[in-house]
Amino acid sequence: MSRFLDASKKILKPYQPGEQLNDKKYVKLNTNESPFPASPLAVEAAALAAENLRLYPDPEAKELNRALAEYYGVAPENVITVNGSDDVLDFAFLAFCGRETGAVFADVTYGFYPVFASLYNIEYEEIPLLQDLTVDVQGFIDAKGTVFIANPNAPTGILLPLDKIREILRSKPDNIVVVDEAYIDFGGESAVPLIREFDNLLVTGTFSKSRSLAGARLGFGIASEEIIKDLNTIRYSTNPYNVNRMTAAAGIMSLKDKDYMLGNAAAIVENREYTARRLRELGFFVTDSKANFIFAKSPDVGGEELYLKLKDRGILIRHFARPERIAEFNRITVGTREQMDALIANIEEILEEAHEKS
Repeated sequence: MSRFLDASKKILKPYQPGEQLNDKKYVKLNTNESPFPASPLAVEAAALAAENLRLYPDPEAKELNRALAEYYGVAPENVITVNGSDDVLDFAFLAFCGRETGAVFADVTYGFYPVFASLYNIEYEEIPLLQDLTVDVQGFIDAKGTVFIANPNAPTGILLPLDKIREILRSKPDNIVVVDEAYIDFGGESAVPLIREFDNLLVTGTFSKSRSLAGARLGFGIASEEIIKDLNTIRYSTNPYNVNRMTAAAGIMSLKDKDYMLGNAAAIVENREYTARRLRELGFFVTDSKANFIFAKSPDVGGEELYLKLKDRGILIRHFARPERIAEFNRITVGTREQMDALIANIEEILEEAHEKS
């Protein structure tokens, strides 16, 4: 780092994205991308929008917001669209946390939450997951501050039922509760309808996973009109043109091509359950994931060792060395059936080698 970096920033521990390696061809199961291409309608719309790249996009994203509002059964005033769901999370930390209001999130969850809190000098409390890796609902009820809950949680994939979300919302009438639904389309029930009951709820979502638009960078938030106005105050104070023309066009058409998205999501769920069953047959402990990834550990080979051995064989999965309580686990993105069969075959060989050495 340079000598010009502000002292308060020198202690930051940035978020570490999954590896993007190109030294050889990999089976890439480490960044929770979709194995399926984006909707052909979305790709075509993006190409057409590229013809007007000389013009700024609509800063209000009116057409995109209307399409999202229609899809989720809310009003356009309840929607904000942004440059990936990390953008709306960033805005939420800026808008709803500060010197008097801290942040609250689980100790094992999306790694960007502590990064945002540290970046903005926000005090935060981490609520430890329970022994079975589920969210400690009572811990969130007892805590004070703006709540951030990934649901399904990452990297565990475990879903918190809506009745538990309601309990937390009721306990926090004077604080915002952010429900981060990046993976909700793979087996969960969205909390969006609850915005009619609770004026302190903000639901965030992304087009990166179920809609195969990770490269387009498109996310959104849904909440009361007042909360959306707060978020737009932050957006207009940073970058009002944060959704480009091609991304907006692709997002609109991906929403209209609902059957395509649902078909891909169903295929991923089927492959997830297939892979979880195969891993359990090999002795793995596998959480009950409702996301597009699997969280698993083996009693026969360590988490880091399995990650490294698969990497040597051209298969990338995600290993987290910290916190230590999940160091023996790996997060495995669900890909095509062919990719999952390749994963299983290589794990079988690795386990066989481990058994021969023991």
